[in-house]
Amino acid sequence: MEMASSPRTVEEIFKDYSARRAGVVRALTHDVDEFYGLCDPDKENLCLYGHPNESWEVTPPAEEVPPEIPEPALGINFARDGMQRRDWLSLVAVHSDSWLLSVAFYLGARLNRNERKRLFSLINDLPTVFDVVTERKLLKDKPTVDSSSKHRGGTKRTSDGQVKSNPKFSDEGYEEEEDDHSETLCGSCGGNYNADEFWIGCDICEKWFHGKCVKITPAKAESIKQYKCPSCSVRRGRP
Repeated sequence: MEMASSPRTVEEIFKDYSARRAGVVRALTHDVDEFYGLCDPDKENLCLYGHPNESWEVTPPAEEVPPEIPEPALGINFARDGMQRRDWLSLVAVHSDSWLLSVAFYLGARLNRNERKRLFSLINDLPTVFDVVTERKLLKDKPTVDSSSKHRGGTKRTSDGQVKSNPKFSDEGYEEEEDDHSETLCGSCGGNYNADEFWIGCDICEKWFHGKCVKITPAKAESIKQYKCPSCSVRRGRP
């Protein structure tokens, strides 16, 4: 599909993503009856497009090869009458989410590592099309070990069993402040902080460690009331 000019910055790409997403969501919710009618199985291969002006369109794929941007799922109309309506709409929603992400990261191919991470963080703050169509509650409403601050940055437990968070790894704005975290080093391997890895802090020496370096998993950390790193454990064991 045609694009007047390709977005270049994180903000521009996210704006493009949000607008396309809005168009797709509208097709699968507010305009669902019209969308359903346009997806006639007797027609040729059809795709659902969301456009940067928040409109949507059901049309055959672009004829140019390769296309200007990644193409949506082809032939969504063929499965319409072979499935329950809700299931079919959910399937289209899943394919639409995949397409929206592929377009965003296609446009962001020249972004650096931190910019790509920030782009994904912005995208991830929005419900997916599948979430909206199926009215599924967001994962953040049901915290898990993987989505908690323990997984993202790390926590320590005090002697009374309460969780104490390292302020450097606060969930709020952790993406925006990632440059501030770069000074935090693993007390074992000396590696830099990475928001994608599990960290755990020693309650004795106050140093932080990669979980993998001290052989502690997020699940195992949940049962530790007071964590002592290997060095502090050795010192405490000496007479």
